[in-house]
Amino acid sequence: MRLHTITWGTGDRTALLVHGLMADHRTWRRFGPALAERGYRVVAVDLRGHGASGRGAGPGEYRPEDYADDLVESVPAGCELAVGHSLGALVLARAVERLGPLRAVYSDPAWHLGAGPAAYRAELFVRGKRLTREMIRRLNPDWTEEDVDAEADAVRMWDERTAYALEELTGTDLWPVRPVVPSLVVLADPSLPVSPGNARMLAERGFGIRTVTGAGHTVHRDDFDGFVSALDGWI
Repeated sequence: MRLHTITWGTGDRTALLVHGLMADHRTWRRFGPALAERGYRVVAVDLRGHGASGRGAGPGEYRPEDYADDLVESVPAGCELAVGHSLGALVLARAVERLGPLRAVYSDPAWHLGAGPAAYRAELFVRGKRLTREMIRRLNPDWTEEDVDAEADAVRMWDERTAYALEELTGTDLWPVRPVVPSLVVLADPSLPVSPGNARMLAERGFGIRTVTGAGHTVHRDDFDGFVSALDGWI
């Protein structure tokens, strides 16, 4: 599936941005232009089932492999930088060998969806379709008004069947065995998808690890300056 994309900047270097579940390219509304100011041509996608991209026929067409194939089909290979958040980090890890970026950044990656009492529950995400703007504001007090508006609209457009597809991966080992390209993992504080033990495991496998103190899961919105600072030397 060819994905809807938006571009900031006209620089000689290319950066790819991949959003998380329930969001779309607008989650990068500050970071995309910031990269463009640094000389990048920035391409942000809407994953299938999100934003202005097409929809799958059902949960069976929202597998990580489907997302990764779409990404490879929709953006040029060989970019200088690729950044994925949450689900976007899972997708990027599945596509990174074919895309061949020079560097990859995985922000609070959804590489483990939990098991047991803390297991991933699709219904919890589907309830997000009922979130009002006021509820989003209360849940994210540090977000700008523009981010709150963008999130409210992105949730309205989101196909909730994507959440049910991910539920089938609960408890599955999705951890990458090695970084295919030089790779940085940026974590929230605390990170729900990446425990301290798993962060140590990723470091042992060759991933760089940096934490943005006090930031929630959507690191680039919760603490934009902290997120950019964490990428020092990578962007």
